[in-house]
Amino acid sequence: MPSPVSELIDLLTLERLEDNLFRGQSRDIGTKYVFGGQVLGQALSATQSTLDTPRTAHSLHAYFLRAGDTDHPIVYQVDRTRDGGSFSVRRVTAIQHGKPIFFLAASFQQVEPGGEHQLTMPEVPKPEDIEPSPAVPADVLAKLPIKVQRWLSRMGPFEFRHVYPRDELNPPKRPPFQQVWFRLAERVGDAPELHRELLAYASDFHLLGTATFPHGISYYQPNVQMASLDHALWFHRPFRADEWLLYSIDSPTAQGARGLARGLIFDRDGRLVASTAQEGLIRVVDDSGKATGTSA
Repeated sequence: MPSPVSELIDLLTLERLEDNLFRGQSRDIGTKYVFGGQVLGQALSATQSTLDTPRTAHSLHAYFLRAGDTDHPIVYQVDRTRDGGSFSVRRVTAIQHGKPIFFLAASFQQVEPGGEHQLTMPEVPKPEDIEPSPAVPADVLAKLPIKVQRWLSRMGPFEFRHVYPRDELNPPKRPPFQQVWFRLAERVGDAPELHRELLAYASDFHLLGTATFPHGISYYQPNVQMASLDHALWFHRPFRADEWLLYSIDSPTAQGARGLARGLIFDRDGRLVASTAQEGLIRVVDDSGKATGTSA
């Protein structure tokens, strides 16, 4: 049986159909629809495959248009928008069942020196000093929807250590902040393109969920509907996805059934390696099916 890490790398390795046309498989990991991080990582993989000169992805901006079907592959059509003296821009459309489900614009830069500064990493316990999250008891798991059972019982490709754990099945109300250590569960090769794709995939975990904290709700609750609307990711410095990274997330606002979350990703030496932002749908539905917003 292939490991979860090798399965993820296979998922991010696309089939080239034409010079600018690629096909990626989908995987059901327990989410209702295709996991947003999968589409983001595959779209980045497609764009990186069209570069003729060695340039590094520094900025991704994406919109999720339709829910993805986990039972069918996704086709990625890349537009080579510009190749300048220092920067390249690519646009990619993800297509499924003949309709666009996702747009991405990505910018790449030739490596060059320049002034540097960054915010300081939060002071938190080291990942080895934090206990892994305990497994959900079997009797509790059996009462949950099948999709949620699959999500909570799977051994994923990434390991997470929450600095301030929260019971997602019985979520308390708390301020919209969290810090999560994460790393790929196995060592992989040195290709920086692969590590950027892996980080793009992982950046969708825990981000939007932070916006639910003040309302005492969770994605696992049957009356809560959540979906990513857009996602931005900036790469700042080299990193390895198979070494511990700290995801420091906050949510400055939620309104109109939408929540906004922002994240800073540091390596364990305190270097800021990436930043994220995401807005998503957060809708609570009562017994009649009427949306009631994000208040608990």
